[in-house]
Amino acid sequence: MRAGIAAAWIVASGMLASVDAAAQVSAADSAAIRATALDYVEGWYEGNAERMERCLHTELAKRIIVTDKESGRDRLEQMGALRLVQAVKRGGGTRTPAEKQIKKVEILDVYGDIASVKAEMSGWIDYMHIGKWDDRWVIVNVLWEMKPKDPR
Repeated sequence: MRAGIAAAWIVASGMLASVDAAAQVSAADSAAIRATALDYVEGWYEGNAERMERCLHTELAKRIIVTDKESGRDRLEQMGALRLVQAVKRGGGTRTPAEKQIKKVEILDVYGDIASVKAEMSGWIDYMHIGKWDDRWVIVNVLWEMKPKDPR
């Protein structure tokens, strides 16, 4: 019985510490993290390469796990900052009608100078790692997944 109570206390203490750490994030950092994620999302839809470039670390790693339809084997596809900025220069998400654009950004966690952010867009979900680099919040990593295609 005591082990169960001790385990519950440890779990509760961990949850309180997590809430405590989140509460210590400054309003300015929270706003800057959100602005960084929105530069990424809105920069894509606007075809605005400048917005996209300013929110990315130069060594960005953006990855997706893709399953080969023929072999059933998974592979990891990746792109860096330059390739993503070039895609935006070619029009990015400008072909997505405004009424179909989804721009949901949710800060999942912040600890010191790092943050995890979820961005939901029209065709996919991005999980981003954002870090404070030279006093700016920039996207360092993105792991993303396509949404299922609408059968209509």
